[in-house]
Amino acid sequence: MTHAHDEHDGHDHDEHDHDAMDDCIEACLQCHVVTTMAAQYCMIRGGDTANASRVGLLLDCGQICQTSADFMIRGSPHHAAVCAACAEVCRACAEACESAEGDEDLAHCAEVCSACAEQCEAMAGGGEMEDDEDEA
Repeated sequence: MTHAHDEHDGHDHDEHDHDAMDDCIEACLQCHVVTTMAAQYCMIRGGDTANASRVGLLLDCGQICQTSADFMIRGSPHHAAVCAACAEVCRACAEACESAEGDEDLAHCAEVCSACAEQCEAMAGGGEMEDDEDEA
């Protein structure tokens, strides 16, 4: 699969950056699928599993993951900002899924959200949002 960001010059650091971005895109796309399916699962299961807060957060997470992947695929200069937001929403979603103790499907969703958050945090940190350097 070739992404728009793959068409840059072939410097070694660029290749590493592309690998990290590809990994983040894949994590975001996986999280989009898993959270969207988890929202549907919660609605079907009903009861406390389907509480509006959790379902809303699952849908928010799926949407921001899709958006984050889109920004990276297009090579948007704003992808770091979107990745930072994505990481924040993924962390909140992971916590919401973990709160459904004993539910293996939501435990899996929490793992996927946490992994995506880690990838997005790394991508955001590697972009224009570096706090330490920008404040100087």
